[in-house]
Amino acid sequence: MADRKNRLVYSIWSEDDQQISFAFPLHPHTVAPEHVGEVLDVLLDTLDCEVAEIGATNGDVLQALAMALACRAAVMEGSVDTNTALADDLAQEALAAARASFAADNLDRKG
Repeated sequence: MADRKNRLVYSIWSEDDQQISFAFPLHPHTVAPEHVGEVLDVLLDTLDCEVAEIGATNGDVLQALAMALACRAAVMEGSVDTNTALADDLAQEALAAARASFAADNLDRKG
C-alpha cells in the first residue's frame, strides 16, 4: 500500500445508510491534502442541499459533475490538452479507488 500521506482517507454515508470509506490516491504534486478534503466536503455538502432542492436524479448529478470537471480543466492556466488529461487521470484514479472500496467492503451496490 502507498504511503498514507499520498492518500486521502475519506468516509461518507450512502443513501441506504451504509458507511463507505475511501482511500483516494493523491497526485504527487498535491500541495495541501487537507484542502482537497475540505473542498470535497464543501462540494458534497452543497450537492446534498442543492440537489434535494431541485429534485435532480443521481444520473443528472453525475453528468453535471463530469461537465463541471471539464469546465474547470478548460479555465485553468496552461494547455487545455494537459489540463483535461490531468482531469481524466484524476477522475479515473478516484473511480478506481471507489471500486476498490466497494470490493474491499463486499458492498453490493445495485443501481
